[in-house]
Amino acid sequence: MRERGTPDQWSAAKASQLGQPSGFPSPPLSPGTPAVARSGASGVSESEAPAAELANVSPPADEESQPAKISRMLLAWVLNPPPRLKRLYSSWQFWAAVATLTTGGMGFLAVGLLLKLPAMPNCPSMFWPTASASVRLYCAQLAANKQTVKDLLEAIALVRSLPDDHPLREEINRQTEEWSEDILKLADRSFHAGKMDEAMATAKKIPSDVAAYSIVKQRIERWQKIWSKAEGIYRASEEELRNSNWVQAFRVAARLQTVGNAYWQSTKFDELSNIIQASREDSDKLAQARSLTRRGGESNLEQALKIVQSLDAKSYIYQAGQKFIPEIGRKMLQLAESRVEQQQLDKAIELARKIPAEAKMQAEVEDFVNLTQALSIAKEGNSASVEAAIAQAQKISSDRPLYQKAQDLVKFWQRELEDIARLEKARQLAGLGTVNDLTAAISQAQLVPANNPRAVEAKTEINRWQSQIQTMEDRPFLERAEQLAAIGDETSLQAAVYEVSKIAKGRSLYQEAQNKMGQWIGQIQRLQDQPYLDQARELARAGNLADAIAMAQQIQPGRALSIDAQASISEWSGQMRAQQSWQEANRLATQGTPEALLAAIRQAQLVPRSSGLRAEVQEAINQWSYQLLSMAQDRAAYDLQGAMNIAAQIPSGTSAYSDARAQLQNWQNTLNSAQNPESQSAAPSQEQVSGSEQQNTQ
Repeated sequence: MRERGTPDQWSAAKASQLGQPSGFPSPPLSPGTPAVARSGASGVSESEAPAAELANVSPPADEESQPAKISRMLLAWVLNPPPRLKRLYSSWQFWAAVATLTTGGMGFLAVGLLLKLPAMPNCPSMFWPTASASVRLYCAQLAANKQTVKDLLEAIALVRSLPDDHPLREEINRQTEEWSEDILKLADRSFHAGKMDEAMATAKKIPSDVAAYSIVKQRIERWQKIWSKAEGIYRASEEELRNSNWVQAFRVAARLQTVGNAYWQSTKFDELSNIIQASREDSDKLAQARSLTRRGGESNLEQALKIVQSLDAKSYIYQAGQKFIPEIGRKMLQLAESRVEQQQLDKAIELARKIPAEAKMQAEVEDFVNLTQALSIAKEGNSASVEAAIAQAQKISSDRPLYQKAQDLVKFWQRELEDIARLEKARQLAGLGTVNDLTAAISQAQLVPANNPRAVEAKTEINRWQSQIQTMEDRPFLERAEQLAAIGDETSLQAAVYEVSKIAKGRSLYQEAQNKMGQWIGQIQRLQDQPYLDQARELARAGNLADAIAMAQQIQPGRALSIDAQASISEWSGQMRAQQSWQEANRLATQGTPEALLAAIRQAQLVPRSSGLRAEVQEAINQWSYQLLSMAQDRAAYDLQGAMNIAAQIPSGTSAYSDARAQLQNWQNTLNSAQNPESQSAAPSQEQVSGSEQQNTQ
């Protein structure tokens, strides 16, 4: 702990000699340090007393200096000497010695009095209303050095009452701020020790008129935020722990390491880690049981039930296992209910009877069995069996858990009896087959409410009878349209389309009408667009590809002939590009230079192999390749290197390519045999020839 300008060399023994309690240390005062009289009654500080008074302070009776004691003993010995020494009194030497000793003793006594420290203030017994500012500050420093909340607050209280214009106010304010910060540090220490309430209470004790008070609220809010976050993490980990999510529980707990509180980062984290580890070891059986339960199936559920029932009653997860048994029982009952839905009524009853008493579902299981038996009876579907099922369900008394469900089934079957009668009457009416009879049958079937047992059956019959009526009503439209479309001209087809459009969406013949309409609209579009396509093809055959494309483009996308038109346009566009490439190749070839012939070959190779011009183009390519080879051979007579460069560029796939390769090899051998380094370096290497060949191929 840092010192606050107060020395600590003053020992408890010395303090005791000055009349102060040993537990309240009082450091020695350096020159200029304030001091008050031991009684403290006058309240006059040493800084306020004359300087001369400091030198005249008498030592206490119980603190006689050593020189004074010696002088007093010598004086007594001289005044009351032993008999043997009385004769010495008459000797002048004796009196000289006495004078010398007396003078020396008084000197020692004077020096001792001058060096004697003045008494320090006794802070615990100080009368503060009369105490000076320096005494208050001194005692406040002593209290603050104890570094407890109580003493720091006492230190602040000692100096707060001094006026703002006091000469020591600057020092007092500085010390007050330091002591307030120390209180905050002590509060923060309590916070990190896990004593949140104590930390907040400590921080709130800081006086509101000191600068440090401005951060108290922020500090408390930060503590509360950290504490709340840590508690949330702890609860979240516990929740994962209760759900047996051990890995996730530890991951959540690990977040305590970063909350910013030593208590949560160490003590609570270790505590939670131990709980997680122990729980994980004890949860293997329960985890296996849960896994089997998730898989479902009668055998897995029965095995899971045996595992849970085998858990030790003292186990940490025993209660979790007991709580899990109802879930297993519920799964078994759900499986039994699903078997009821699958009409496996006997197996459903057998499985329900295996649910243990620990599941606390005995009454529900018993009622389930009774109701399942009633369902088995009602399964026959006639009036007699339904009445028997009602009688079976009514055996469940009103105090049973599934009484209400039984009553719902009774009401269900009672409504079913009514539905059976209505449907029988409706079917009799529909059997006559006329529109009026079918309409009457629908009206009768509609008396079956939507939530009644036979509502689905009634709805199915109603839909069937409505479809029959719609077919009888709409068939004439479709037949008339087919008769019109058979004529085949555009006007008749338009009339047929209009006729079938009278069949509304959702009616029984609507889809058939739409299919017919699509066919007839396609026929109309072909009649309208076929002349454009025929004319375009005629133009293409005449070689007028641009006009052919323009004519075919008048057929809009989405129409019946649009696919054919687009295919023809693509074909004719390719032919135009091939012609353009062939024309450009011929134009280049007429220049007659090696570069022009190479460019002509490359341009001619753009003509697709599927083009009708390909045979003519290939013949020209071969001819131009031989022209290049001939030019290379002519140049070899005076420029072998230039000849080799021309031959190396003849593309592969041309007729002259093989001859050019052979000629290049001969010229290369000629260069090698010349034994001329300069000629060898000037000749193209095999890599250069290959590179030129690759470039020409591209």
